[in-house]
Amino acid sequence: MGESNHLPPVELYTDGSCLGNPGPGGWAALLLFRQKDQIHEKMIDGCEPDTTNNRMELMAALQGLSALKKPCHVTLYTDSQYVKKGMTEWVHNWIRNDWRNAKKKPVANTDLWQALLEAVKPHTLQWRWVKAHDGHPENERVDDAARHAAQSLLDSAQ
Repeated sequence: MGESNHLPPVELYTDGSCLGNPGPGGWAALLLFRQKDQIHEKMIDGCEPDTTNNRMELMAALQGLSALKKPCHVTLYTDSQYVKKGMTEWVHNWIRNDWRNAKKKPVANTDLWQALLEAVKPHTLQWRWVKAHDGHPENERVDDAARHAAQSLLDSAQ
């Protein structure tokens, strides 16, 4: 079996939120480490004053992976087809086409895609899509945290 069998397993749940698009945005990532019969978790989040939902979805995945201190076997859960398909289907063509999409236009959020590609390198990843707002407990938690992070910008402005 491959090297991933010797890496510690981590579940990473990510979500982004934007109040308006563009507008104030938030992201959140929940990292779960299961050891024997214990679960260790870490929730991280952040916000940006003027952004888009897609940028926040990417930022959640990027920051979640960046929080890992050593190489891991990561199962990353996202409710964003943009993030999942971008990393598993589209990115190879974008790179081959000098960061241009199928319509020959510059790829949106190239800076975050490139940073995410770097963040993935030390790890082995499995990408999993989960339906948003469908009662998945961890997805609901990161959704709430991302929304609260975005809302905190509005609250602090008042």
